[in-house]
Amino acid sequence: MPEYTIIYFPVRGRCSAMRMLLADQGQVWKEEVIGMEQWSDGALKKTCLFGQLPKFKDGDFVLFQSNAILRHLARKHDLYGKGDKEAAMIDMANAAVEDLRVKYAILIYKEYDTGKEAFIKNLPSALKPFEQMLAKNNGGKDFLVGNKISFVDYNLVDLLSNFEVLSPGCLKTTPLLKAYVERVLARPKLKVYLESEAYKKLPINGNGKQ
Repeated sequence: MPEYTIIYFPVRGRCSAMRMLLADQGQVWKEEVIGMEQWSDGALKKTCLFGQLPKFKDGDFVLFQSNAILRHLARKHDLYGKGDKEAAMIDMANAAVEDLRVKYAILIYKEYDTGKEAFIKNLPSALKPFEQMLAKNNGGKDFLVGNKISFVDYNLVDLLSNFEVLSPGCLKTTPLLKAYVERVLARPKLKVYLESEAYKKLPINGNGKQ
């Protein structure tokens, strides 16, 4: 068993997708939970290459940047598609997920009171490309790319789950996405993790907004 350690704040945030991936793949990992007082004293921050968390350990190997961590885990656990073309499609989709996640983070941490209504109104058009990707892949019956789950599926499903909390029922306009999210969340090992206290106790974001 590889010795994985996630070093992060006591939130789901940027580590939720990697936790989902690890749980679904039957992996064991440790958590080092960092409180704001510990982070503010600066000692840990100095050890972080880009001055931010998460920090991820795979034995003696240390990584930063959540998407780099996801890709590392994907390569180790055969979650990067079949062949170069699927890998490229997965990278493309993940870049789009990142674009949307950044917009969500700006809403949550900077514009919640002034931008929530507009953000929710724009969700159908923002989600349309993902619905189109699903439709072109076996009529939406499989995953975002190919017929085997990949790291982008965990990343997208995590973000869409956040959107369902922000705006319940927001996936009704994208029925293939809605069914896809339900299908991924029902995967046995992942479902056990999502029903665990370890998952439920963590807030989605660090400022209480959701």
